[in-house]
Amino acid sequence: MTRLDGNAIAGELVTIFGEEMTAASATCASCGSARPFGELAVYRQAPGVVARCSRCEGVMMVIVTIRGIRCVDLQGIAAVERT
Repeated sequence: MTRLDGNAIAGELVTIFGEEMTAASATCASCGSARPFGELAVYRQAPGVVARCSRCEGVMMVIVTIRGIRCVDLQGIAAVERT
């Protein structure tokens, strides 16, 4: 699978959060590392988008579209801090 950085989903982050988020900090629920969304490890080959922590590879975010409805799972994100 091709690993991209979080900048590859910048447009989707705007759609989800309503503003540019690649510089905002996301804290991994698995390891506690806080890094910008732009540094997430992103994989687009799955049925949706999977964004993993660039430190521990824990799943932080999953984005899928089911029957035209965008579903977003943020369970792997403990906190978000805008810059």
